[in-house]
Amino acid sequence: MVNSTRKQQEASPQEELVRIIESARRMGVEIDEEEALQWLAAMAVGHNTDAVEYDMRAGIFGHKITLLDFSPAELQYFRTVGRLVEIHDEPGVVETALSLSGSAAQSKVQTYPGDADYFERVNILAPSRAEACRILARVLRDKALSTLKGPTYQLIQVRFGNYPYQVMRNGRTMKAGSSIGWTAEEIRAGYIEAKLPNGAPVVITWDEAGQDPGWCKLDWIVADPQRGRLANASNMLDVTWQAPDGSITPLDGYLDPYFQEVYLEANSIPIFAKLAKHVAADAVDHYVEQLENEVRKYLAEDVNYGKMAKRLYNIFRLNGRYVEAAYLRELFDEPAAALYQGWALVRSLDEALHMGQELALDNLLAQADQLIVTVIDALEGEEEQQVVKRLIALREALARRQTGQSFVELAETARRELIDIANDYFRDRLLAVPSIQSYLERLRDRN
Repeated sequence: MVNSTRKQQEASPQEELVRIIESARRMGVEIDEEEALQWLAAMAVGHNTDAVEYDMRAGIFGHKITLLDFSPAELQYFRTVGRLVEIHDEPGVVETALSLSGSAAQSKVQTYPGDADYFERVNILAPSRAEACRILARVLRDKALSTLKGPTYQLIQVRFGNYPYQVMRNGRTMKAGSSIGWTAEEIRAGYIEAKLPNGAPVVITWDEAGQDPGWCKLDWIVADPQRGRLANASNMLDVTWQAPDGSITPLDGYLDPYFQEVYLEANSIPIFAKLAKHVAADAVDHYVEQLENEVRKYLAEDVNYGKMAKRLYNIFRLNGRYVEAAYLRELFDEPAAALYQGWALVRSLDEALHMGQELALDNLLAQADQLIVTVIDALEGEEEQQVVKRLIALREALARRQTGQSFVELAETARRELIDIANDYFRDRLLAVPSIQSYLERLRDRN
């Protein structure tokens, strides 16, 4: 179990902050002590697992410590993209509450966010669980088919349903109970094709997958022509069934907490309030445990110190390690942190190239130019020259609308180089703080 407050230590928060500031300065990270102390004071006041705050001026709401990190400066942009990704209400049948999540919900801190991540609570009123699953299957398929492709977007994939048995698909083994990923063509057809372990062909229909919906997520590539911006946009759904007696049942078995969400419309307060009452009393502990499991994964299996730093920040905000959290806030504002955004951008460019003529080539080239400038600002010497050379080759391939294996290899090489550099940046700065280093060592030992 994770304690909701940090154990009393001999050093005061200010003394502890001074030590961390010294570590930060050795790594070239500047921390404004007065600003950090103000944030620490605000966190101390707002640290209440039930503290939901409403900003009526902006028309948003969320957990108090989450709103401390959100800037409404680009709220209109996120609402515009939200209209693309959201599941719509159906009076008396489907009620929803859409929110921002991930780095987009921390825009005061994450100067260089990666993707545009959304989280939507979808409550289905139905006489039975089976009927709720059928409604979800219909609503989700209708949403996917209505947003397959447009002038500034294209659907990439939908996660819906679990494999009822082990199959081979596209040369990979998919275990029974694992999530099914659907392409646009498969959603349109209403089924996927796979093979049983003995090689026999098998078909899994959309309706069959809907009987065990599991976790549901939709992914698009989107462009903003006015800003010349390209990003992946996703909507993770937390789907619940409300029975005639008023009881609430999560269709994936777990009702997610609300510690990292900024809800975009005040009129969704009633549905949020109704569902929030059913969040488990130990939700903070469970949420932190989930994040720690992800940190362990990024320590061992899929090493990524950038993703690790983001999850550590959310852990420390919730378990009372506010001084370490204040340090991590500064890391995301450093120019080198933009490289973390860069590898996501290369992925988006790769996917966007296959979207056809709907996306203007000028948007893609402008995005590539922006990434090259970011790298020049963040790096120097041979490292800068190598990455910039790779990105220029990638830009030229975009200009020629080059597709095929050669472009895939170019994009993958550039992405890997950016990941490696960002990894080195975050690793060095995480391990420079003794308390963070010992925390990671304990997680690694527990694994």
